[in-house]
Amino acid sequence: MENVVFDRIKKDIGENDVVLYMKGTAAFPQCGFSSLVVQVLSQLGVPFKDINVLEDKEIRQGIKDFADWPTIPQLYVKGEFVGGCDIIREMYEAGELQQLLADKGVQAA
Repeated sequence: MENVVFDRIKKDIGENDVVLYMKGTAAFPQCGFSSLVVQVLSQLGVPFKDINVLEDKEIRQGIKDFADWPTIPQLYVKGEFVGGCDIIREMYEAGELQQLLADKGVQAA
């Protein structure tokens, strides 16, 4: 079972420059932490794929196992795990997230 879920995750993070595994959707976040990361990405004008872990129990647990990270949301840039809400907020406030996105060639809208 795990391999199938990991394959789906690898496919999503491989086909999209920026992927956010979150509770809810970008249009309707269902937790404050997910909402905050959506706000940061929106503020930066970064297009991203949102994946609602509440709709898929296997992905909800699978993404935690995949990154070895216990919480949601999780942000991936160019296939690499960046972090959860606190890390993203701190990186954004320090200008590090903007630099990471630029370094990875992710264009803001």
